[in-house]
Amino acid sequence: MEKSKTLKYSTTERIRYADVDKMGVVYNGNYLRLFEIGRTELMRNFGIPYPEVEKLGYILPLVEACVKWKGSAKYDDLVEIRTEFNPESLNSTIRFDYEILVDGKTIAIGYTVHSFVLSDKFRAVKPPKFFIEHVRKITNEL
Repeated sequence: MEKSKTLKYSTTERIRYADVDKMGVVYNGNYLRLFEIGRTELMRNFGIPYPEVEKLGYILPLVEACVKWKGSAKYDDLVEIRTEFNPESLNSTIRFDYEILVDGKTIAIGYTVHSFVLSDKFRAVKPPKFFIEHVRKITNEL
């Protein structure tokens, strides 16, 4: 059986003063913001930008999140956000996996799970056909 092709993307983000807590490290809740940046850029890079998904009547609310810290980032650090999506994880939800690095060292790993929801009815639905077809197309091109 052929191994599934995953979509991977890496982007960077400079840590702002507003991101750190009194201890001088990135506040734990802000790692979810870094995950959002990674997820948004992965989708944009592969031709499925969030604004387009929303124009088609869908939103992707967060239904589950996990972060494991292995280190910390500080003010003005340039963090690398690695995001991965495995199309085999696409069922009634969609899962993204993340790795946050500073100077090549992993400081956090985690994942988020999202549901496809009709924005006008606020009702969870299966992944829309346009999304599934686009993912199939780009994974076949990898």
